[in-house]
Amino acid sequence: AARVQMQQPATGPYAGPRTTPLLDTVESPKDMKAFTIKELKQLAYELRWETINAVSKTGGHLGSSLGVVELTVALHAVFNAPEDPIIWDVSHQVYPHKILTGRRHRMGTLRQAGGISGFAKRSESEYDAFGAGHSTTSISAALGMATAFELQGKTSRNSVAVIGDGAITGGMAYEAMNNAAYLNSRVIVVYNDNGQVSLPTGTPSAGGTGPAGSLSAYTTRLIASKPFQNFRDIAKSINKLFPTEIQQANAKLDEYARGMVTGGTLFEELGFYYIGPVDGHDLDNLIPILESVRDRGGNQPVLLHVKTEKGYGYPPAEAASDKYHGVPKFDVATGKKMTTPSRTPSYTAVFADTLIDIAAADRSVVAITAAMPGGTGIDKFGKRFPKRTYDVGIAEQHAVTFAAGQAAEGLVPFCAIYSTFLQRAYDQVIHDCAIQKLPVRFILDRAGLVGNDGPTHHGSFDLAYLGCIPSIAICAPSDELELRHMMQTIYELDSIPSALRFPRGSALGIEKLNDLFGYGLEELPSKGTALPLGKGRVVREAREGATSRVAILSIGTRLAAAVTAARALEAEDPSVGVTVADARWMKPLDTDLVDQLAADNEILITCEEGSIGGFGDHVLHYLALSGALDKGGLKVRPMVLPDKYIEAAGQGEQYDEAGLTAPFIENTARKLLGKQSVLA
Repeated sequence: AARVQMQQPATGPYAGPRTTPLLDTVESPKDMKAFTIKELKQLAYELRWETINAVSKTGGHLGSSLGVVELTVALHAVFNAPEDPIIWDVSHQVYPHKILTGRRHRMGTLRQAGGISGFAKRSESEYDAFGAGHSTTSISAALGMATAFELQGKTSRNSVAVIGDGAITGGMAYEAMNNAAYLNSRVIVVYNDNGQVSLPTGTPSAGGTGPAGSLSAYTTRLIASKPFQNFRDIAKSINKLFPTEIQQANAKLDEYARGMVTGGTLFEELGFYYIGPVDGHDLDNLIPILESVRDRGGNQPVLLHVKTEKGYGYPPAEAASDKYHGVPKFDVATGKKMTTPSRTPSYTAVFADTLIDIAAADRSVVAITAAMPGGTGIDKFGKRFPKRTYDVGIAEQHAVTFAAGQAAEGLVPFCAIYSTFLQRAYDQVIHDCAIQKLPVRFILDRAGLVGNDGPTHHGSFDLAYLGCIPSIAICAPSDELELRHMMQTIYELDSIPSALRFPRGSALGIEKLNDLFGYGLEELPSKGTALPLGKGRVVREAREGATSRVAILSIGTRLAAAVTAARALEAEDPSVGVTVADARWMKPLDTDLVDQLAADNEILITCEEGSIGGFGDHVLHYLALSGALDKGGLKVRPMVLPDKYIEAAGQGEQYDEAGLTAPFIENTARKLLGKQSVLA
């Protein structure tokens, strides 16, 4: 059957329905159970535009949600959630699911402080069977749930994982599929194939401009060699899942239906019963096929391969290179994004430009990304040096060891991975890089708090989880000039691996650099200068003659807040002198600088955009071992992220909640000086 989709003009204005009569009746999926397929098509149309209108007001992950509208409607119409858990891999595509599961009225709070999450979240709804944010977890979770149902005798329940062609590039998906067939467990995997493996797909790289990895090419060939399956095709072949005697009676029909492809598919070799490919926007076939999968006999795991289009149904998204994967607020009628151009470049852009400059002078410099070329700035590098750009898919473990292999043979790899995603490759950092002292340069973008994506995406832990590893250098720039210097430094550091972390967002700009740190710049230098390894700097000396002396030792971009706090403290009390230092390095720690600050001051405050166990703890550990704390004359306070998960909000709101802005730094010093709090 043809897709039912009300056509939108190619150039706008774009508009959805004025009323949503069917969607208005849906408070939960049970309200959809009596709908005809014709009504479900109309519901999908209303749901698509409800999603577009909601995201236009808040920003968020739009393209992926638009691509699964019909699939979401079909899954909730056929399965009995929450008793049948539907597990969304990554779960950035769950906006239609949230609207259908009682959260429509809260979509205006999406990814906002106190609002609903942009991802599936177990604490938010019983329909969010398993939380996510990172990728490639759904099949393992669904398999775990399916085995739990079997052990508990709940054999009527279904366990459904929805995984995209990006997430399925991760090795954990194959670990789970390998185990599913071995356990002969009744799990259903819906493989959502939309040809968008990386963000954005199409970045020039050593593998070309197609989707990263061979699997996407394989499924593309599969679809090209085999037309979309309709329900009649599936009905002929699905008898394999029924008892043996029925299988034998229908063997010839089954042989005919499955003869369209020569040999078994990859998924069948892994032990799954493969169905597809199926048009993921065609409810006429999707609904009865899912009903057949639901009602099948036996325990063999099933993989349903659906082909969808990311951004489907909204022409501006369909036409965009990233399919409107992540968008700010936008005008629905035109698709125009409501962005305010920053007066300063992002830290990501400064990194990318600096890496390009370094690579222009050294052909051994290469860049690696794990399906995030746009977010990490590697897309910019790829356009300049495609043959030296490696997108490995959502495969961080592989990315790290791949980079180690390159380093072993004399290349200079820069492995750019978000701080939160490097967690997924921890053993590889230790076993393959640090123990062997292979000089992989890890670029940890999105360090610290990231804003609206919330706790699954914060880069909270890297200082703690990397800091305990021997033979690794760890640095964090306070600003864009320091970022350039540190890039040059780790480029030249070829004896051990290194990690350079920086936050999401815009750099400070020349005016602030000169005001806060006294750089005296007219423009940012085009090239960085290598810094001494493990040596920090004092950026602000305490006033002369102060009788109460405070030192603030910062690592990373809290340095600006530290200087602001120091100025406020000295302005309020002429007897107080505040020194501000930039550690630059967590490993090696500048122990001479720490000794100096401890000897010259009665109060030492450390600041970092990281969790407990990070920089402040390393300073305290050193001070304890050095004996600097033995006489009780030094008061030390580490300021770190609180020991909790900070929910989605603006970055500024989150740092206020964390207590790491200038007023909180000032207040920490005031308390130690015996002064009254300046905070309400």
